[in-house]
Amino acid sequence: MRDVRFVLSSLVLPFAAALALGTVAPGAAAPLRVHAAAPLRAYGIRPATVGSSNVATADPTVPRPDTKPCVVPLFSGDRFADFTPKPFVFTPPAACRGPWAKVVLELNLSVDAGIQFDRTATIGLDRATIFFGTTAEPSPALGPSWHVERDLTDLSALFSNVRHGQISIGNVVNSTYTSALHGSAELEFYPPDKRFPAPRVADAVVPLADANGNPVALTNSASALSVSFVPPTNVERAYLDVIAQSQNQDEFWYSCFPNNLATLLDNCGNTAFRETEVAVDGKPAGVAPVYPWIFTGGVDPYLWFPIPGVQTLNFTPYRVDLSPFAGTLDNGAKHVLSLSVYNADNYFQATGNLLLFLDRGAHAPLTGKVDTDTLAAVPPENLTEGGSFNSNGIGSGTIGTVSKRGYTIAGHVNTSHGLVTASVVTSLAFTQLQKITSTTSEFVQDIQQDTAIDTTSTISGSDGPGTAQTAFDWPLVFDYAYVVNANQTSAQTTSIAQGYSKLRLESGGSVGPGGFLSFTTDHVTPTDTLHFDASGNLTSISGTAGSQTYTYQDTTGLCYGKRLTSAANVLTQSVKIGC
Repeated sequence: MRDVRFVLSSLVLPFAAALALGTVAPGAAAPLRVHAAAPLRAYGIRPATVGSSNVATADPTVPRPDTKPCVVPLFSGDRFADFTPKPFVFTPPAACRGPWAKVVLELNLSVDAGIQFDRTATIGLDRATIFFGTTAEPSPALGPSWHVERDLTDLSALFSNVRHGQISIGNVVNSTYTSALHGSAELEFYPPDKRFPAPRVADAVVPLADANGNPVALTNSASALSVSFVPPTNVERAYLDVIAQSQNQDEFWYSCFPNNLATLLDNCGNTAFRETEVAVDGKPAGVAPVYPWIFTGGVDPYLWFPIPGVQTLNFTPYRVDLSPFAGTLDNGAKHVLSLSVYNADNYFQATGNLLLFLDRGAHAPLTGKVDTDTLAAVPPENLTEGGSFNSNGIGSGTIGTVSKRGYTIAGHVNTSHGLVTASVVTSLAFTQLQKITSTTSEFVQDIQQDTAIDTTSTISGSDGPGTAQTAFDWPLVFDYAYVVNANQTSAQTTSIAQGYSKLRLESGGSVGPGGFLSFTTDHVTPTDTLHFDASGNLTSISGTAGSQTYTYQDTTGLCYGKRLTSAANVLTQSVKIGC
């Protein structure tokens, strides 16, 4: 009998034999307007072909001014068949000198029809990471292609000089894994005008990455990505954009068990809780919760034809407000900024960009310090276990994992225009319940998880918003069952509901009395059943269906909504909603 207590990561394989079945067919200013081909320009809706299995996402394009951009190609037609990065040289657009109203990365990727894993894709510019995502998986009958956009306006300081960059998509092409990847990218620079002025952006960017702008592997909780640097002595505000991508044993971290049960049931350990810790000079400085991204080979590749998971192809960084540390950074000394992932179990890929806003009127080093920091270095984690399993891993039970805490970090800095105070008040709540049943003929794992984050940043005397409140909610429902029948055939059924919501409220300061409010939601729901013969070969797939619903609305009048549905691995519906 096949061992039904196998690790989820074993299902990342692209089912080479199964794919051969061919069941996937080919196929404060005026409100910003979006940039897309007419007649979809007003909403930024991506074209999607009903009846196709090609990649389809409901994500909007990046909103843009309607000024004419200067376009700078980064690379074109690059082929990725090994682990050699492809270099390029970036030269600022002579006809569109900064500052810019908007800077947008446009990236087009494709993979040949055949057999291939999903792959990690990053773009580095010198030591800064300007893109981080993963790729779609192909089938023998489908070579997917997709388009990704990223708003890089906040990184404008990187684009004023000639820089060397590279795109990295590590890939293997051989007699088994036959598909090469291909990519092209460009940057669009939109000049400002009276209707679309250039926003206030960071004066300096300090990357946390390797020498080429690639993420760094963190194998356990003690591993750290650190950068030592001497900041300018006139830092007034600071923000860190963080991405931590799960890999290897940590790929399905949300399904992991406490170590004692992990050993017994042959699963990943260190519990099902992860978060990224931020430190300045070894002092706790912030937390970046980890989003449960699921790649296109995750669990079962047929779940993700044609609709991938939330942000799978284009990770959204999490922003940590480090403004209370501005005064600390202004002393002219070397400082160390570091990232680590709590409970990492081999491993996470981490990267970050530190954005520094300077006091442009300062003629001498600023002074200041952190006044309050209640953030503990180690987060609380409460476990509850019920049920029992014998020495062969047979039994049933529940695992409850909870981590809840709140903290306040506050500081001040004396600037050329007076005292600036900054405070960051954050509450975090991670809750998860797993129900497990393990018998000689079935393995069932049902997960209900939620991550809720609420942060209020208040700054006085600076040129940013007076108060900014950001609230996230990241629900995940994951139901998995593998059942062996009396005739030794078997079936694997998976159902996932993956969500992301963000509310952003700004008021006071540069925003003015009217304030600004935006709300984003993204929800993906795939399901299917795989059927195997007595030898473990995939014979058929049934019940395949999926959907994505994406909405965005803000108080400038920008409104967007789109819903996709799929069945039998083809797109069945693509409709505008909510606007």
